Amino acid sequence: MAHLDVERRAEVRTLVVRLSWREALLARRRAVVVPLAEVRAAGVEPDWWRAMRGTPVTGRCRPGRFCVGEREHPLGRDFVAVRAGVPAVVVDLRHPVPFVRLAVSVPDAAQAVGTLRRHLGRDGGGEYGSVASG
Repeated sequence: MAHLDVERRAEVRTLVVRLSWREALLARRRAVVVPLAEVRAAGVEPDWWRAMRGTPVTGRCRPGRFCVGEREHPLGRDFVAVRAGVPAVVVDLRHPVPFVRLAVSVPDAAQAVGTLRRHLGRDGGGEYGSVASG
C-alpha cells in the first residue's frame, strides 16, 4: 500500500507519494512528488471510488478492487492509487504540478491528513465535494 511523506528537497518541502512495488509496476512510476506549497486542500474520502474522476490514461483499474495510475478529466489529470474498502487521502493542488488531485489509499488516512495539515500549518485544509474532514 502507498505511503505519504513530507520531505525537504533542495530547501523546498515536498509531499511524496511512495507506491508499493506492485502499485509502482502498474502505474509505471515509483513515486509522485509535489511541492507542499502547491497543496490547496486535504481530506479523507471514506468511499475510495468517490475519490476518482475522469477516465484512465495510464496504469490499471480493476472495477471493485483497485485503481492505480493517471486519470484525465476536463480540469486536467489526477493521480490515483486507491483500493476497495480502504479510505483515500485526497489532496487538491493549486496548479497542475503535474496533477490537479492526488487520491491515495493509505493504512491510516485520518492520521496522514492530520500530519499533512500540521506540515501545512493549517487546521482545516479546506473542504470540497464529498471529502469529509479527517
